[in-house]
Amino acid sequence: MTLHGQLYAILDLGYVRAEDAVPVTRSLLAGGASLLQLRAKGHAEPEIEALARQLLPLCREAGVPFIVNDFPAIAASVGADGIHIGQDDGSLADARAIVGPDMIVGRSTHSPEQARAALEEGFDYIGFGPLFPTPTKLGRPGIGMENIPGVMEAVGSRIPVFCIGGIKRSNLPEVLAAGARNLVIVSDLLQAPDVEAATRELATVLAAH
Repeated sequence: MTLHGQLYAILDLGYVRAEDAVPVTRSLLAGGASLLQLRAKGHAEPEIEALARQLLPLCREAGVPFIVNDFPAIAASVGADGIHIGQDDGSLADARAIVGPDMIVGRSTHSPEQARAALEEGFDYIGFGPLFPTPTKLGRPGIGMENIPGVMEAVGSRIPVFCIGGIKRSNLPEVLAAGARNLVIVSDLLQAPDVEAATRELATVLAAH
């Protein structure tokens, strides 16, 4: 599956109650999210797997890749399109041993050096950030935007680079001006009064850009 420049939405149970996950996912997809990740830090694996099995058909119906965060075994079990792992979650080879050769595998990166290393290792895409401090990554300072052009040139010309971390509609113009093309947006969508409308607004801006 090929990934293009797009809006990467995360259904994060740090912001959304599990019982609201299905309607919120429907809203994200209806608004134009072009990837959707399930992130459930601190939740039990059986709960995550059960929820993944509910969300996967919604993504299939919308034609949107469904990504599981952190748990390759769950991604493999439910037949997800992809898995996303952090710097401390093992190697690409470790993930491939569980999910096989065809699943999308993404890596979180926090510096140009990590971004280049992920490219060289063979990951299908990277997240790059957090650009700004964010409650999603407590204790991790924002890395700023000065490295976006270099990472886009060195890595983004080969695989998709999704900028992440504290990106909101209010700072979107400066993020795009810095050279970002693909964005992960979490709280600004999940905490919006109208999730579908907020997603559509962001997707429209990205498409026009």
